[in-house]
This record gives sequence, C-alpha cells and structure tokens, in this order.
Amino acid sequence: MDNSDTVVSGMEKSAAPSPPIRLMLSVIVPVFNEEDNIPLLCRSLFEVMESLGQSFEVIAVNDGSSDGSLAVLRREAAARPQLKVVNFRRNYGQTAAMMAGIDHASGEVLISIDADLQNDPRDIPKLLEKIAEGYDVVSGWRTNRQDAAIRRNFVSRIANRVISRISGVTLHDYGCTLKAYHHDVIKDVRLYGEMHRFIPIYASWMGAKICEIPVGHHARKFGVSKYGLSRIFKVILDLLIVKFLDRHFVKPIYVFGGFGLFSLVLSILSGTLALWLKFVNGISFVLTPLPLLTVMTFLVAAMSLLMGILSEMIVRTFYESSGRSSYLVRERINFGND
Repeated sequence: MDNSDTVVSGMEKSAAPSPPIRLMLSVIVPVFNEEDNIPLLCRSLFEVMESLGQSFEVIAVNDGSSDGSLAVLRREAAARPQLKVVNFRRNYGQTAAMMAGIDHASGEVLISIDADLQNDPRDIPKLLEKIAEGYDVVSGWRTNRQDAAIRRNFVSRIANRVISRISGVTLHDYGCTLKAYHHDVIKDVRLYGEMHRFIPIYASWMGAKICEIPVGHHARKFGVSKYGLSRIFKVILDLLIVKFLDRHFVKPIYVFGGFGLFSLVLSILSGTLALWLKFVNGISFVLTPLPLLTVMTFLVAAMSLLMGILSEMIVRTFYESSGRSSYLVRERINFGND
C-alpha cells in the first residue's frame, strides 16, 4: 500500500507542468525598409549570439516596411528558429517597434540594435560584461560616428547635452540604439512618440544603475537614413513630456493648480489696483486695461484649476489600467501557439 502510494505520488509529480524556461538574452531589432541589410545582419548577429554559449532569441519588428524586408525576414526565420518576427500592420515608428520588442521579449537581459548595420553586433559581449558587473542599463557611445558631420553629428551632440542637462541622466549618446537592459527595469515602461531614446531616463526613475561604453559605428552600406532634422523638434517636445512625467505625472494639479493660483493672485492685484485708481485718483475703469486684465486672469485661474482637477481624475481612473498598446500586430512568426 505504501509502495503504491509512493508510485502515485511520483506520477503526480512527473505529470505536474514544469515552469517555463526563461531565456537569458533577447535581442530587439526594429526594421524599416532594410531588405538588403537583413541577411548580413542576421549572419553577423547570430554568429555573435551563438558564440556566447547562452540561450537567446532575436525579435525583429517589421515596422510596416514597403520594400521586401518582410519576405527576407520570413526566409531568415524559416532557417533560424531563434529569430522571431513581429509584423506591424503599418508604419508606427521606431518607438512603437521598440515597445513591441520589449512586450514580446522573454529574456532576462534585453539588447537593442539597429538593422542598418551601423551598429556592430561584436560589441554585444562588451555590453553584457558590464551587465554582469552589476549595471542595469549599458548604453553604447558612438565615439567615432560615420554620419554627416553637421546634419547628424553636430546636432546630435547638442541634443545629447540638452537631454542630459534637463533629465539629470548624463549620457554622451542618447541616440545610439545599441543598448543592454535588465528586463526588470523596463518591463513596465510604456513608450510613445520618439521616446525610445529616453529609456535610460525611465530606468533611472526605478533606481537603475547606468553606464556608457564606447562602441563601433559603421557607415551605411545599403538603403537611406530614416532620420531627418524634423525629428529634433519631436525629440524636444517628447523631452518636455518626459520631464513633466518625471516631476508631475502622479500630481498634475501641482502644475495646473500652481499656474491657476498665480493667475488668481495676478487677478486680485490688478483688480485692487483698478479700484484704487478709481476711488483714490478718480481714474475711470475704461481708461485702464486693468479691469480687462482682472477678468482674463481670473478666467485663466478658474480654467487652470478645473483642468488640474480633471487631470487628477484622469490619472486616478486611467493610470495604466487600459492595457492598450501604441501599435497593432498583423502576425507573429516563430512564437509558438500563443
């Protein structure tokens, strides 16, 4: 009887589902019109990843490419089980592609790299060495950029200084896609606009330990750059949003309410001055702009306070509760039956 009980218990243990094996490394590759670069990237990237001796996956996110990138990714995925493809319905931008890669990643360490062959996959082991030393985020620094001197390099240096100064997270090269992250520090990050370059800032909010190392950079061989000067203005506006979220996201009333109180004080002062001029100096209301200023600043104060209250209600009601993402996926390849 005891033996049968022992056998049954053993069978029950063996039948119990084993916990899923967590991949060690996930490489995220946003792809947009890079059909000529994909085969070369896959060859060099997989050579590096296989040499590490660790389990890994490569997640290529096709961001609505209009060339043959998807067909090339299909061929590569058929030959490489570790290559998983997320295909967007249309072009959503690099930030959405990065967000999709993070959402679909299974690794403990996430590595992002461009598909245009300008980042060198051979720098990945250097990133992982720093991760092993205890850093949560390791950012690449393109010390010898092979881009246009003024339109890309000079503008980028200015932008990096401005971002570092405003954010308080000092990096020489925010725009370098080649980065490594611990999954825990970015698993809850939600990215919009052009905010993928600000992931180190988000990670710093969670107390992440961040470092920067020099990495190689190559001139583009195929295709054309997707970056233009218009992106600078988008980055500046997104930086303002990031700064606002850092300081006031959970308490927007501090911004709107502060401006509303300032306007209210200005309204009281201008109204008091208008009354003083009227009853002390005998100056009519119609001869000064003070009554109009009083009314306008009072209305601004009321609107600002009401907007602050409304923002507080929105934050409390919709704070990460919808679960909606900023992209739509048409299909997924090599992800199993999920």
